[in-house]
Formats: sequence, C-alpha cells, structure tokens
Amino acid sequence: MKLTITTTLILINIVVYIFEFIFPLIDYFSFVPAHAFSQPWTFVTSMFLHDNTSPAHIFFNMFALIMFGSYLENLTSKRNYLLIYFLAGIVGNLGYIITAPSAITPGIGASGAIYGILGAVAILTPTARVFVMGIPMPMIVAAFLWFLIEFFGLFVPSSIAHGAHLGGLFVGILIAFYIKCANTDHLNKLIRRI
Repeated sequence: MKLTITTTLILINIVVYIFEFIFPLIDYFSFVPAHAFSQPWTFVTSMFLHDNTSPAHIFFNMFALIMFGSYLENLTSKRNYLLIYFLAGIVGNLGYIITAPSAITPGIGASGAIYGILGAVAILTPTARVFVMGIPMPMIVAAFLWFLIEFFGLFVPSSIAHGAHLGGLFVGILIAFYIKCANTDHLNKLIRRI
C-alpha cells in the first residue's frame, strides 16, 4: 500500500496523540501566544497535538483531513498540498494569537491546517457537492457557512480556536486562487493589468 501525504499526516497525528499519553508533549510543544516568538517551533509542533482528554478532537480533525485532504491531494501537486497544510496551520496560530482568550491559553490541533485545505478545495472545485449536517450543497457554500460559524464563534466564549480556523481558511483560499491563476492565463492577464 502506497502512503499518500494525507495518510502520512494522519499517521503522524495519531502516533503523536499516542505519545501524548506517555510523554508531556503538550507541556512543551503546544502553541502559547505569550511564548510564540521565544518558542517559534510551536507554530508547527502544535499542529500535531490534540486534546488527549477528548478523543473527539483528534477524531473529527482526522475525519476532515481524510475527506478533504484526499480530495485536495488529487487536485494539486504534493508541494502545493504541503504548502497549504503547513502555511494554513502557521497562519492559523497567528490568528489564535489575535483571538486567544488569554496569552497563556495553549492552542493545539490540526484544525487551522485543515481549514486551509477546506478553503483550497472550495476555490479549486466550488461546485463539488458536500453534505453539511446531512444537507447537500456546493463546496463554496459550505466554506462560506463554515466561515460564518467561525466568525460568529469569535464572540462566544469557548475552548474552540475560531481565530486559528479563520486564519487557516484564508490561507487556503489565497493559495488556491494563486494555483488556479497559475494554471491558466488569468495570472498573466492580471499582471498585465497591474
């Protein structure tokens, strides 16, 4: 069986999740806004950590990654896929800095990166059908709904990192627009107009 980028990322997340029960990884590798620039590696390491008191956290992130990541992997190059994943996760952490309830509240999870994948899929295949709460809709509509949920979630106190989700979503959208333009003459026409 050939490992894809998506399955490799899922395996890494699961292995790290298992190690969280043995080693205090969250204590050393989670993203804490107050320490973000003195511990810059946490911009990336936090993307592979999940709340080990709630299996639902990793389950839903990995479910979304297999569904949308596998789809994106077939739409673009490995390089672009990894660029979207990691850049969305990193920018997601910047979004968390801005919106965190406290500068010492740690942020963990792959959801910023996954929202980047969602945003990219929505731009690259806007009419693809997805089911949101059992209702079929075009991917672009679903992405807009997820945006609204995350945006309004910023104003409701919770343990959900809505700012990270929004940051990742915007990165995925921007990179996908670039990919779409680079694969057509649109980019050249755009540059000539500027």
